[in-house]
Amino acid sequence: MCGIVGIVAKSNVNQTIFDALTVLQHRGQDAAGMVTCEGNRFFLRKDNGLVNEVFRTRHMKRLAGNVGIGHVRYPTAGSSSSAEAQPFYVNSPYGIALAHNGNLTNAEDVAEQMFRADLRHINTTSDSEVLLNVLAHELQLQGKLKPQADDMFAAVQRVHERCKGGYAAVALITGYGMLAFRDPHGIRPLIYGKRETKGGTEYMVASESVALDISGFERVRDIAPGEAIYIDMDGNVFTQQCAENTKLAPCLFEYVYLARPDSIMDEVNVHVSRMRMGKNLADKIIRERPDHDIDVIIPIPDTSRTSAMEMAKELGVTFREGFIKNRYIGRTFIMPGQVQRKKSVRRKLNPIGMEFKDKVVMLVDDSIVRGTTSSQIVQMARDVGAKKVYFASAAPPVKYPNVYGIDMPAAEELIAHGRTDEEIGKKIGCDWMIYQELDDLKKSVSDGNPKITTFDTCVFDGQYVAGDIDADYLKRLKAARKDSAKGKNKQATSNESSNLCSKID
Repeated sequence: MCGIVGIVAKSNVNQTIFDALTVLQHRGQDAAGMVTCEGNRFFLRKDNGLVNEVFRTRHMKRLAGNVGIGHVRYPTAGSSSSAEAQPFYVNSPYGIALAHNGNLTNAEDVAEQMFRADLRHINTTSDSEVLLNVLAHELQLQGKLKPQADDMFAAVQRVHERCKGGYAAVALITGYGMLAFRDPHGIRPLIYGKRETKGGTEYMVASESVALDISGFERVRDIAPGEAIYIDMDGNVFTQQCAENTKLAPCLFEYVYLARPDSIMDEVNVHVSRMRMGKNLADKIIRERPDHDIDVIIPIPDTSRTSAMEMAKELGVTFREGFIKNRYIGRTFIMPGQVQRKKSVRRKLNPIGMEFKDKVVMLVDDSIVRGTTSSQIVQMARDVGAKKVYFASAAPPVKYPNVYGIDMPAAEELIAHGRTDEEIGKKIGCDWMIYQELDDLKKSVSDGNPKITTFDTCVFDGQYVAGDIDADYLKRLKAARKDSAKGKNKQATSNESSNLCSKID
């Protein structure tokens, strides 16, 4: 999971990109980067850290130009290497910078092909660099000194043919314009909008609509699966479908956890979809325990709040805020290692004792991945006097790894893998465990856009929508995603230089 943004404007874009990245920060807290273009020059700044840590005044002054792209990174294989911060750059042809959200499932094979057939060297382990080099190679094969929109679309068509997985990307071509495209299944989100200024119309492409909102861009529409959009330096917009056999199948977990509630993705209001999740959970409780004894419903901040409020409303039960969140601790789900996650939970949340004491409490979270956080939170509730502690998840049990850009752990490290709901409840220490039904979750989202008939539900049912995953791939993924492996990766990259601010001529 990462966040991307690209802008073609009539004035300097550095501040607008910065603002967009700050509201996409939830999609990645590992690294941030920005490339702008002025004339035939690129200006680049990227480093590990949060957006407001990476971009200081001295960096912003150097990021000149009316066109640019930005990225917030979340490491999909556990690495926190600053060398893999995005955007990436290649100087041939033209000079191209690219930022990417998602994961190429055939990145190793494509990298080998790039080396043997295309004579291109991949310098990092990032699949984003692979994607950039494929695009660059296919553009070079067009053989144009001054590429046109049709050349861009022909190159993207070949990218879709060569690359498998889930991806949304935005690329900057020096002196020509900005190109953005989405995988043929639309697994990862991508949207574009426009705003009118005295100088003319400006355009933005971003992972979520909230990035458009923050700078006054009007949402136009989502980029369709397999579609590409090219905006030249003069602000002319070209779009074309560049893939065959496309079908919209967005990642269902985006709506549960990843996206901000104030975003609209694929015409679905995320906030409203989470309200429906809460209602569906309440309906399940009424079916299974019509005589429940719940005194109070308490959300685990922040993503579950909307579902919990609607759930309380449907059940006629009191809703209370029971945990105070330290806003300066990052999201524990996307921290690189298990040790760091364990240490962060107690620093992140503090219970309000009076909301728990002598009460039957229903805790509501958006999902449960490893169960580490959940078990500690259940214990917190007991420590401050809860009579009973129930636990509800707005998502179904997470049983399988994601391969399309979310760094979930190996299957054996997922608490729901191979366990029943009752066993999971016992494992995290609650008195009753209740999960959302998968069909109810799908309906919670598709009710917002009936045109969505298929989702990427791989983390819940092990069905990989792009049909590109076999047992060998999952075995390699398991080796890469074990927390022990991530610890080694982090140690190996800890001494790398982090000063990646540069000007590319």
